[in-house]
Amino acid sequence: MTFAATRIITDDVDGLVAFYEAVTGGTVERLHPLFAQLNTSIGSLAIASSATAGLLGEGAVEPAANRSVVLDFLVADVDAEYQRLQGVVTSFVNEPTDMPWGNRSLLFRDPDGNLVNFFAPLNG
Repeated sequence: MTFAATRIITDDVDGLVAFYEAVTGGTVERLHPLFAQLNTSIGSLAIASSATAGLLGEGAVEPAANRSVVLDFLVADVDAEYQRLQGVVTSFVNEPTDMPWGNRSLLFRDPDGNLVNFFAPLNG
């Protein structure tokens, strides 16, 4: 088995595509007006329109309602990313913080309220 992707269902595909391109510096591939994905070496972050929700089953998903999943991105320098994201991110949860499990972490929310973590190992 191979983990392939995490998918965000949203009412604003264009807005989330622009956000994730800005925060990651990557290019989100638009496969369809209702679907896009940010590909990485270990999997993809997919962004799908809420118009696709009915295809998944009635009541299976609800846009902008996540409060239990964190999207983790390994970065080289958390403090530099914090400075770079000023003016891009409007909802920081914390400033760069050393976590007891050995990471330096920056938490913020995307425009739909999903929690994003930029982290780097403290000893790396």
